[in-house]
Amino acid sequence: MIRDRLAVVMGESPGLGSGGCRRWRRPASTSAFCVTTDPDAASNGQGDRLEPGTHRATLRPEARPTGRDNESMRGDERSGLGEYLHHHRSQMAPRDRPGASPLSHRRVPGLRRQELADIAGISVEYYTRLEQGRAARPSREILTALARAFRLSNAERDHLFRLAGERPPPSRAPATEIRPGLQQLLDGLNDVMPVTIHDGRLDMLAFNTAAADLFGPLFDDGHYGRNIAYQAFTATGLDKVLGNAGAEQLARVATAELRKALSHYSEDEYLRSLFRELSTGNPEFDRHWQKGEIGTWSSAMKHVNHPTKGPLTFDSEMLHDPENDHWVMLFTPHHT
Repeated sequence: MIRDRLAVVMGESPGLGSGGCRRWRRPASTSAFCVTTDPDAASNGQGDRLEPGTHRATLRPEARPTGRDNESMRGDERSGLGEYLHHHRSQMAPRDRPGASPLSHRRVPGLRRQELADIAGISVEYYTRLEQGRAARPSREILTALARAFRLSNAERDHLFRLAGERPPPSRAPATEIRPGLQQLLDGLNDVMPVTIHDGRLDMLAFNTAAADLFGPLFDDGHYGRNIAYQAFTATGLDKVLGNAGAEQLARVATAELRKALSHYSEDEYLRSLFRELSTGNPEFDRHWQKGEIGTWSSAMKHVNHPTKGPLTFDSEMLHDPENDHWVMLFTPHHT
């Protein structure tokens, strides 16, 4: 039953806000995260979007270029794309070119256009027109080749696609290894507070000594044994650890997080099989899924019934490493 205390990783679920929104409880000093639910849109796999200047996530498809914009770009779009390409080309050292000599000297920094075009597998004439803002909208295949040639990070690649008027390609999977800086944070807070790290597929990646001492053995070695959403609907004794209301809230949050993960990693077979597993013979999961809720929970007050320490209360905060899609959970003892 100690293992079932993994539920505190997801914490307490949102209350109902006004205007048809689901508001996640936050401390008074922070703003609420409002999730607008649309079962039809959600069930079609459409992702959530943050409206600029708000904390509101809405379920609606991304805007796509229409009409002539599919074939050409405006002058400012071409200029922005060209400047971006030129900047990254100037940052590439000649040694980044296969077979290049490290002793090569250049009067200007970076690779020549011909060299970059060769790496990307496109013609130098077409690349030159792109960089000079004289080419039509590049295809997604060309953009992918350029991102690979420039060795762009995910964030840089996504920006390249947006500059060209294209939706960024879907993410394939979160990183499997946490950054050294996060590991250092994890270890450094051993004597301060419990800390856990899970990825965008809701798989637990790591937790520090304080978290292991508080929560006990959180997960098992099964195929989905480290997945928070799976454990939320299959672990026994959650009502004893969290109470009936807490267990209900956990299931609600886990479902909303799983829907977002499925939207973000739409081609991920692990998540698809997890969904099929939970959808088969689990009426509680079906009940929550039909609500159509989607969103990311960030802050909450968490209550844990510890077998030896008794009732405990924590203020939790979740931080995001967007490049790797890792989520850091910090648990601070609550003081009234």
